[in-house]
Order: sequence, then structure tokens, then C-alpha cells
Amino acid sequence: MTTVGDNCLVFHLSYSDKERYEMEERPDAQKQILTEIAKKLPIFTRAQSGAVRFCDRCQVIKPDRCHHCSVCETCVLKMDHHCPWVNNCVGFSNYKFFLLFLSYSMIYCVFIASTVFQYFLKFWVGDLPNGPAKFHVLFLLFVALMFFVSLMFLFGYHCWLVAKNRSTLEAFSAPVFQNGPDRNGFNVGLSRNLRQVFGEDKKLWFIPVFTSQGDGHYFPLRTLRESENPLLANEGKWMEDGGSDEESKSLFLESQLYWEQ
Repeated sequence: MTTVGDNCLVFHLSYSDKERYEMEERPDAQKQILTEIAKKLPIFTRAQSGAVRFCDRCQVIKPDRCHHCSVCETCVLKMDHHCPWVNNCVGFSNYKFFLLFLSYSMIYCVFIASTVFQYFLKFWVGDLPNGPAKFHVLFLLFVALMFFVSLMFLFGYHCWLVAKNRSTLEAFSAPVFQNGPDRNGFNVGLSRNLRQVFGEDKKLWFIPVFTSQGDGHYFPLRTLRESENPLLANEGKWMEDGGSDEESKSLFLESQLYWEQ
């Protein structure tokens, strides 16, 4: 699990900004303070209300795709979900490992079912005597097949999410851009989507080593026509309160250049 503070401190409020934010009691004024700070950050999504996404518990401006986990009590980069089976959040730093965990588990279930199946057939035709072992064989085969089917559906769903470059949270609640919610806002094509999670070297895709691209704080956006691009628009919430389109365009181009390197 990677929290916001592990790799980058620019999303934390400075002492002066934090003091100014806490001293201000008017919600509109607090929103204005966060908007001014966010203009200097590569943040292109907002809350449903249009405000800058800010975590009151962690006291940090949330990077794109970052969410606060109420179980872990911290903000998690590119949070997918909190997994009770691994007792941890699945996010930017361990999403590849989670997918490999599912695939390895499926292979293990197939291995168990295939090795037990021959004994199941022998018990079925009566080649082996009835005894306590028969129950264990039946139970092991049933459990292996049951877990395989469950993991297959879960793994297939996450493969679909990777292909669309979405997290589980984004699949249920689309990220909000200037032009409104867009589930495909981070979808940059199948090939680039796969490389974001698994890295450039295909030989390492199925090996449990961290190869995901970027640092989890900002992500390339789907290519749009300039007139429709929420980052380059001249009007709207992104440019309110004195912001310039050159600043937003510069941040967008810097993030794109980072991912193309």
C-alpha cells in the first residue's frame, strides 16, 4: 500500500496554507484556498460538487485517483478497493501483485483439482475402498473447483478493468472532469493501459517484481480534441478565480511528457 506521503510532499498543505485553511470558517473561502493551491499541481479531477478533492483526515489534497480508506485510515494512491483477504488496500503500489496473486491462485486450484481428480474417479468406480480418505478427496476437489470458479470471475473482472484503465471505485463512480463524469477519462488505449500496470518489459509481467509506470500521483488522460479537453478549456471550473489556461496546458503537457519517456 502506498500513501500520498510516501513519494511526494507537494500535495500536502504548507504550514501557512494549512493555517490559513483551518482559520477560515466559510466553506466557500476554504474552497477558494484549495483551488488556488491546486492550480500548481497536476490535478485534473474534482469532487462531485466541483471542489478540489481534499482529505480532512489526512489533511492533504488528493492526487487524481487517490481515495481515503476508512479501514487503513490513510489516503491510498490509485485505490482500487480494500481487500479483507489480504488485510490491506489494493492500490498503485500492489495492484500488479494482486493480479498475480489471483492468477497464481487459479493455477494452484487447477493443479490441486487435476491431481485429486484421478483418486475421485477411482473412488467413484469402486477401485478404492471406502474410508475417511474418500471424504477428504471429495472435499478437496469441491473446494478447489469452487475457489477456481470464484477466482476466475474476479480475475476476469480485473482484467477488464486493466484493459479499460479503471479501478473498482472508478467503475462504480466515474471520475469527474470539467465536462462531467467520464469513466474513460484515463483510458489511453489497451497497450498503454497494460504498460501502466505491468511495465514496459513483458518478460517481467508475470514475475512478482514492481514494474508499474509512474509514481501514482498523476496519470495520462485520454486524448481528446482541444475544444473538448477539460485541461485546455478556457472556461469552467478549472479556470475560475483568476487561473490561466497556459498553466493548465503546461501541467498537462508535463504529465504527458513524463509518461511518454
